[in-house]
Amino acid sequence: MSSDYLHGQFLIAMPGMGDPRFERALIYMCAHTEDGAMGLIVNKPMDELLLGDLLHRLGLLPPEESNSIHMPQALYRQPVFTGGPVEPGRGFVLHSADYVLEEGTLEVDGQVGLTASLDILHDVVRGRGPRHLMLALGYAGWAPGQLEGELLENAWLTAPADMDILFHTPPEERYAAALRKIGIDPGSLTASSGHA
Repeated sequence: MSSDYLHGQFLIAMPGMGDPRFERALIYMCAHTEDGAMGLIVNKPMDELLLGDLLHRLGLLPPEESNSIHMPQALYRQPVFTGGPVEPGRGFVLHSADYVLEEGTLEVDGQVGLTASLDILHDVVRGRGPRHLMLALGYAGWAPGQLEGELLENAWLTAPADMDILFHTPPEERYAAALRKIGIDPGSLTASSGHA
């Protein structure tokens, strides 16, 4: 892939975005080629939906008395994220690269993988999942050339992705943390931008 492509990077929405679905959004870019781009919003948890609740709804958690559950307790309380407006009923697991599902995991950058199969959730419940993960419903997608146009219009900033921001920073602090990573004070951004 060309070095101009943004897979494995963060996209940070500028204040004048205009699309409320992406207001103050931090997106982890999973794929970016001449054919388009795909990423997940990583800082917008869904109201009242936790990973444990979703696993129950999907019937993936065996009865409480079963000794086949080896999922870390903290994962039950982890939020499920709104990943974007495309296919909002489909789940995507962004996770550390220590987990690879053959024919099911997109290896993004050597540190992060993306898996959209229920098999990863079965493995998580049984304690065989990735060390770090977040589950999102839906994704953000761009047609060929669309993201490049939005970048030229100053709709987004780009920043190197950071595993700590992605998996350890509280969701409500991720946007500001990504801005600080590229030396920008979050309070200094304004909705107006100029072109030279």
